[in-house]
Amino acid sequence: MTEILSKVENPSCLKSLTLPELSQLAEEIRKEIIFTVSSNGGHLASNLGIVEITIALHRIFDAPHDKIVWDVGHQCYPHKLLTGRCKQFHTIRQYGGISGFPRPSESPYDTFGAGHSSTSISAALGLAIQRDLRGSDEKIVAVIGDGALTSGMALEAMNHLGYLGTDVIVVLNDNEKSISKNVGAYSVHLSKLRMEIAYRKTKQSVKSFFRTRSLPNSSSSKLLTQLRKRLKRTLTPSRTGAVFQELGFIYLGPIDGHDIELLMETFESAKELNGPILIHAATRKGKGYEHAENDSTKFHGVSPFNLVNGKVQKKSNIPSYSEVFGRTLIDIAKKDEKIVAITAAMADGTGLRTFGEEFPNRFFDVGIAEQHAVTLAAGLAMAGAKPVAAIYSTFLQRGYDQVVHDVCLQNLPVTFMLDRGGIVGNDGPTHNGVFDFAYLRHIPNIVLMAPKDENELRHMLKTAIDFQGPTAVRYPRGAGIGVRIDNELRNIPIGKSEILREGDDVAIFAIGSMVYPSLKAAEILAKSGIQSTVVNSMFIKPLDKTLILKLASKIDAFITVEEHALAGGFGSTLLELLADDGVRDIKVARIGLPDTFIEHGSRSILLREYGLTAENIAIVARNFIKKERYSKAAQGSRVEVAHG
Repeated sequence: MTEILSKVENPSCLKSLTLPELSQLAEEIRKEIIFTVSSNGGHLASNLGIVEITIALHRIFDAPHDKIVWDVGHQCYPHKLLTGRCKQFHTIRQYGGISGFPRPSESPYDTFGAGHSSTSISAALGLAIQRDLRGSDEKIVAVIGDGALTSGMALEAMNHLGYLGTDVIVVLNDNEKSISKNVGAYSVHLSKLRMEIAYRKTKQSVKSFFRTRSLPNSSSSKLLTQLRKRLKRTLTPSRTGAVFQELGFIYLGPIDGHDIELLMETFESAKELNGPILIHAATRKGKGYEHAENDSTKFHGVSPFNLVNGKVQKKSNIPSYSEVFGRTLIDIAKKDEKIVAITAAMADGTGLRTFGEEFPNRFFDVGIAEQHAVTLAAGLAMAGAKPVAAIYSTFLQRGYDQVVHDVCLQNLPVTFMLDRGGIVGNDGPTHNGVFDFAYLRHIPNIVLMAPKDENELRHMLKTAIDFQGPTAVRYPRGAGIGVRIDNELRNIPIGKSEILREGDDVAIFAIGSMVYPSLKAAEILAKSGIQSTVVNSMFIKPLDKTLILKLASKIDAFITVEEHALAGGFGSTLLELLADDGVRDIKVARIGLPDTFIEHGSRSILLREYGLTAENIAIVARNFIKKERYSKAAQGSRVEVAHG
């Protein structure tokens, strides 16, 4: 039942609600989020923890005139429910539905697009500077979590904001978590600040205790004073909010982030102050749903689950690529003490949690700090270690300069495991890993590969670790193919591909997740008399030049297939090789992703939408061969781009 929520058409509707009605609204929002995410999947725990903050923000500030900037954006579900999207909320993260992240094109209340961490303060400062230049009066609010605040970008923005002294309100949603437990000295400082709340609550309890006891007033007062001093020494830091104050911020807090009345009072006070303000609100991640409160990491980003028992609906008994990677790395590390593993706040998502438990002194979770993760790996490699950095494809973009300058320029043996390569799905364009071939392959010294299945992933991991230089292995999200796993690990010859099927009509060069669909496409083509050679390319860099030129001498039609952007991708690499080697009589069609950001939706739907299926590969190949056989077009190299 959403008696109040269903009537909230926009944030102005909150202005007339009483405090009890606002509290009821908070519960209705939680129920709506829990119900929808249990069906659709999505970010649960972070959204349940920020409900009261969202209500108070929209009650006190006047969006969209006032600007609210959400960091990362995976906690914006309550915001979407209160800003005219309640009736569409059941479509969140579904193909054709509303996004799971802020999107300005979707609503004027979504001030700034997000998806990656630690951008809100920088964006808010930009908005504030332009506000001041044009002389307008809107309030600018950045909402950021304690995990995101540990990232270098957020700290850089705070440093700049404190220096300029611009009017910006930063709301720190402190739930002691990013996805996994936060790490680092900064998180320790925030934990100390949170204890101020415990001190105030305990102090009030002690006062209430003495009010109910018949001790002489002098004795009671003396005991109370002694207890208060001891509690304060034990529970509170020497200077509350000192770090923020030194940076030039007015520090308000910490306050209870689930007390709507207190939040509204604090936000109202902040509106009257000038300069940078930081409001520190302590919240509980997953609040209102027992299973999410008990395991907020599991319920941070979750697949559809059973509402009653909280059990996730497991789609496959086949282990995921992430799990296979994690287990394989443990096997290798047991025999090689130089192996160390690094992740950037994604120990569970990358499959490294078990490694950290097995080798706690050889595992480093650096928090949301991909730049640091990459250069830390470089330093470890320089000192003789064999670092393996497991980072999502989309997040390694944040450490690009470090990959170039600190790893590849110095030709250091760092292994990058690029999880979530290709179309991720429901999280949409900010999370799809479809640019990694392009942003890595042109860097000197690096070797870049992609396995066709989980067994090949194991061998590629060993190959990468044993290689004396930078390597990257790119693999998709989710379950593997279900192939048999070899007992013994082996090295794959660098730059060598394999022929999986032979035919004289067309050569299909597939990479990574597109190998098995290409094999199936070859079976479809064979039924119509077209015989295909299917190549598991394995390497994006270096390419198997010998095999490519050998096939070019007897087959005049090539097709490349990749789950990656066509611009600068695997197909482009093959075309460059042919052009550089003077091969002019080969016709090439490329199948991949067009020059656009891939929207949210299930991976299966998106693969069909963009033609990355066996059926479409077969259609493209059939039409391409027919066109080449009967066309009277001028001789010479011609490129066909096919997708969708």
